[in-house]
Amino acid sequence: MKSLINRFVNDESGATAIEYGLIAGLLSIVIVGAVAATGTSISGIFTKIQGEMNTAATKVGS
Repeated sequence: MKSLINRFVNDESGATAIEYGLIAGLLSIVIVGAVAATGTSISGIFTKIQGEMNTAATKVGS
């Protein structure tokens, strides 16, 4: 029984899976943050383009 407990305490095979899980979790957080920041930036660019096109259309229609 004592050897079984010692083997269980010294077993580190699950530690690697946990480490990979933590790395995957951190990478997903970084990716979500980057996509959110890029999406906001791209939205601003399209809003500016829309405003410029509306201004040009107003000038042509006059």
